[in-house]
Amino acid sequence: MSAFLHQRPLHNPFSDPHPLSQPPSNPRKPFSYSNPITLLVLLCLLIIMGVFLPWTSMQQGLFSITNKSQLKWRDYTLAQAAAFVAQNGTLIVCAVSEPYLPFLNNWLISIARQKHQDKVLVIAEDYGTLYKVNERWPGHAVLIPPALDAKAAHKFGSQGFFNFTSRRPRHLLNILELGYSVMYNDVDMVWLADPFPYLVGNHDVYFTDDMTPESIRSDLRSLVYTSAMPALYFGYLEVKPLNHSHDLPPIGKKGRTYICSCMIFLRPTSGAKLIMKKWIEEMQQEPWSRAKKANDQPAFNWALDKNAAQADLYLLPQAAFPTGGLYFKNKTWVKETKGMHVIIHNNYILGFEKKIKRFHDYDLWLVDDHADESPLGRI
Repeated sequence: MSAFLHQRPLHNPFSDPHPLSQPPSNPRKPFSYSNPITLLVLLCLLIIMGVFLPWTSMQQGLFSITNKSQLKWRDYTLAQAAAFVAQNGTLIVCAVSEPYLPFLNNWLISIARQKHQDKVLVIAEDYGTLYKVNERWPGHAVLIPPALDAKAAHKFGSQGFFNFTSRRPRHLLNILELGYSVMYNDVDMVWLADPFPYLVGNHDVYFTDDMTPESIRSDLRSLVYTSAMPALYFGYLEVKPLNHSHDLPPIGKKGRTYICSCMIFLRPTSGAKLIMKKWIEEMQQEPWSRAKKANDQPAFNWALDKNAAQADLYLLPQAAFPTGGLYFKNKTWVKETKGMHVIIHNNYILGFEKKIKRFHDYDLWLVDDHADESPLGRI
C-alpha cells in the first residue's frame, strides 16, 4: 500500500470540528438597549458621527477647493497675467523662487510706498511661490514652465543660480512680444522714490552701471599702465559726475562693460527685442560648468556691446541708481548725493543673512515692522 494512504488527513483550521454537534444549551442573552453601558456607547457614537464626520467632509471640500484653485494658477498664462496686471501698457517684473519670498515682500513694501504695486507681476520659478503669492494676491504671479528646484536657485555661482537667472531674457522677450513695456528688478532692491520720471525719452533699453571705484582698482592691480590704454578707462576710477553721459560706458578690463542686469527697463521696440535675443544667444554660447561658473550678467554686457549701434541705449544716472558697492561703501558720496537716491541695490555682498543684516543696518529692511504695507501681508 502506498505511503500516501497512510498519511494523516490535512486539518483545515477554519473547518468545524463538530459538524453534527448540537447548539449550546445556554444561548447568549438577547441584546438590550436599556443597559446603561449600551446607551453610553451609542451616545458616544452619535457624538462622533455628528462632530467628526461633518468636519471630515468640510476638510475634503476645502481640499477640493484648494486643488481647483491651484489647478487654475497652473494654467494661468503669461499673456493672461500681463493683461491683468499691466497699467498704461507697462509692467514691473521680478523673478522669484521660494527662498527669496522675504526679499520679495521687502521690495513690494517699498514699491507700494510709491503707488506702483498694482502693476507688479511676480514670475514664480517654482509652484510653492506661485500658489503662495496668488493665494494672498490673486493674479499677480505666473509660472512659465518648467518649474525650477527652489532650493538650488539661491546660491550665487551655482548651476541652480545660473538656471534661474538664465531664464530672465526669455521672460522679458516674451513680455515685449506681447506689446508691453517692462521694468525688471531683482528683489534685493529697495525703492526710495519713483523711478519712472527718470525714464526720459523713448529709448529702447535703460540700465544701470555696476562698476565701482573699488572694483576698477581691483582690475587694475593686474595691469601695467601704457600710453596706449584709453584714458576713459582710468577716468572710471572717479565716481561719476552728476551730469555724466548717458551713453554706454567704456569697455573694461575683460573686454566688456559692467552694466548691471538686475535693473532694466525695456520698451517693446525692435531694438529692445534684438538685445534680448542676443542676450539669449550669448548665454547659449557660454553655459554653466564647474570650471567656469557663468552667470547672466556678462552675457548681457556682450549683447549690449556688440549691438549698441542697432539699439537706442540709455545709462541711468548713478546718483539715482547706485550699485551696492558704492551706496554701502562710500559714506562721503552718500552724504553728498542725499535726496537723489531712487533705487538701492543690495549687491556686492553674498548670502541671505548678510544682505538682511546690511538692510537692517541702513534701515532698509521693512518687513519686520511694515508687513501690513505689502500686498502679501506678513509671509
